[in-house]
Amino acid sequence: MGKFLIIGLGNIGSEYSNTRHNIGFDVLDAFVSKHGGSFKTERLAEVAEVKFKGRVLVCIKPTTYMNLSGRAFKYYFDKEKVELSNTLTIVDDLALPLSKLRLRGSGSHAGHNGLKDIQAVLGTDCYPKLRFGIGNNYPKGLQVEFVLGKWSKEELPVVQAKIEKSIEAIENLVFIGLERTMNTINTWQVS
Repeated sequence: MGKFLIIGLGNIGSEYSNTRHNIGFDVLDAFVSKHGGSFKTERLAEVAEVKFKGRVLVCIKPTTYMNLSGRAFKYYFDKEKVELSNTLTIVDDLALPLSKLRLRGSGSHAGHNGLKDIQAVLGTDCYPKLRFGIGNNYPKGLQVEFVLGKWSKEELPVVQAKIEKSIEAIENLVFIGLERTMNTINTWQVS
């Protein structure tokens, strides 16, 4: 039976709930709920274990805040003895339009503080990431407010469709592998 570690990045606290920066948490909440699991507070993270088609998926939402996500990643990576290729980190991405998702087996942090910390702790950028495009429709100088802001009413249907596609990406990753999943996810966009 294969084991996977799925990491959704975000910030703890109600003030961050349903913000663009917390989309990693939102995707994991939806995935775990779909598969009948529930999160428990454990060391450095909210943790849920889901079984899917003979695989075990340990899902974590770090409670270390975004900028220190590497501590939780490394702790559960070591604890669960998972191969780095059997991890998936779900993260918001300003460089992608709202309509897109991008899955890669490696790649730089691209200035994202959560990924930057994970890369520093792991000493590599060679781990799978699902980047959830949030667009960059904000006035100059207001990037932080945009990223930490809530989705607009007009964006919500697109966000919901992408959360469902992200759940499919997690399921496909563990069942058919990274390469085949990349082929379907990276060409898909909300119309």
